[in-house]
Amino acid sequence: MSSLHPEPAARSPEAPESAALWWRLALGGVMMGLANLVPGISGGTMLVAAGVYRRFIDAVSDLSRLRIRARPLLTVAVVAGAAVASIGVFAALVSEALLQWRWGMYALFIGLTLGGVPVLWASLRPATASAWLGAAIGMLGMIALALVQSDEVSAGSRQGGLMLALGGAAGAGAMILPGVSGAYLLLLLGQYRPILEAIRSGAAAASDRDLAAMLEAAGTLVPVGIGVLLGLVLVSNILRAMLHRFEKATLGVLLGLLLGAPAGLYPFKQGVPPAAGTMFRGEILDAAAAEALAAKPKDWPEVRFTPRPLEVAGAIGMVAVGGLMTLGIARLGRRAGESGESA
Repeated sequence: MSSLHPEPAARSPEAPESAALWWRLALGGVMMGLANLVPGISGGTMLVAAGVYRRFIDAVSDLSRLRIRARPLLTVAVVAGAAVASIGVFAALVSEALLQWRWGMYALFIGLTLGGVPVLWASLRPATASAWLGAAIGMLGMIALALVQSDEVSAGSRQGGLMLALGGAAGAGAMILPGVSGAYLLLLLGQYRPILEAIRSGAAAASDRDLAAMLEAAGTLVPVGIGVLLGLVLVSNILRAMLHRFEKATLGVLLGLLLGAPAGLYPFKQGVPPAAGTMFRGEILDAAAAEALAAKPKDWPEVRFTPRPLEVAGAIGMVAVGGLMTLGIARLGRRAGESGESA
């Protein structure tokens, strides 16, 4: 995985870690947490941009094989702690922004995702035939996922314990794959909004010391947490082996997934309250059910609308902002890595 840069040169087991490394681990964790709140952004890409991807993957893999040492423990603790903190702090803000300003937020997500392309491309050069084939497979696979996605699936609420655990495992696995968004897979599985709402309500309940509400949120979050742990262990070990044995082809697939991810993020959609007598999640709504849904805009099905010129221009601007943000993080990671090497 040596080509997954920017990262400082490997140190001897006895060498002290620089302060810059731990700051980059924390920054990568914060960005990873934010990435997994929104569909389309890859947490793995954020770790690559911060320059700590290889260290995190190796640390998770080492711990899962019971190679318990201080450095892997601290690495995982810093990244995971920063990610959990950012999710707890920003979950409500992101949820509200998605509800009130969907087209702008999704345009930003597209830019943040595409901004990771140069990061992975730098790792892939010089590209081989296997890399190009992998990129084509990854891109077609992500586009196929977007095509089979329906508004009803993405808005659905499948909250059985097994489905929540599977969603957590899929989300965690995607979370550490550069180019694959954990939140996007949760959206496809119908788990994104239930989990986001559980995080939001759980944080509010903890602040209010409402034990009943905390237990209710835990009914969703505990199965998800179990799935996350299993997904991290499984995918980190598979990815580590694939990158060591078939590095170019694997990086090509990751690049293709990154290029294809925005296919499912068409920004110009809006929620429409379902009317009485219409079909919603497999049932015909009566007047009372339709009235109840009218007060829950987060559950409304989404339909495309024709954007105004100003909205199109604004979306293009947000794509550019998102791309520049990801590239800026990558540049900071390179500079911190260079200073870490010279330290």
